[in-house]
Amino acid sequence: MLIETELTPNPATIKFLPGQAVMGDGTRDFATPEEAEASPLANALFGLGDVTGVFFGGNFVSVTIAPGSEWRDVKPDILSILLEHFSANMPLFAPGSAAGIAVPLDDDAFGDDPEDAEIVAQIRDLIDTRVRPAVANDGGDIVYRGFDKGTVFLKMQGACAGCPSSSATLKNGIEQLLKHYVPEVTEVRAV
Repeated sequence: MLIETELTPNPATIKFLPGQAVMGDGTRDFATPEEAEASPLANALFGLGDVTGVFFGGNFVSVTIAPGSEWRDVKPDILSILLEHFSANMPLFAPGSAAGIAVPLDDDAFGDDPEDAEIVAQIRDLIDTRVRPAVANDGGDIVYRGFDKGTVFLKMQGACAGCPSSSATLKNGIEQLLKHYVPEVTEVRAV
């Protein structure tokens, strides 16, 4: 088995492609070792000590390392863990864990006024069809969290969380796209 790697715009994150489905549907972001306990794979990666984030996408795993850590030191151990996991067809989540259940992408959305339902539907469609696929190519995800008085709230995950260029992506890319197609949008903010 060969696991390919791709650099992301975030220098602290690398995208690992095992050549098979990882999540299938949806995504899962692990930002702490406690969250990672739901997944043997994420738990093993956090166990290396240098890992500060693990993100499961459809066909990839993005791993973020701590400031001061060097990829040349950590990457071989990450590849070893991923190779062992995927070669043995191990489960992604612990048995009986609710962590593997797909959670609606807007599970903690806020601020949506029922009168804005049509606007919110347009925003979600643009995010799902134009933004999320592009961001997934970079090893991350952007999830809709709400719309309130012209402001769209989005959550950055995976390689996007903490990426030095994420502010520019939000303002120069996503905000401009949403403003162009949905005139009611005046601003985009990360939560």
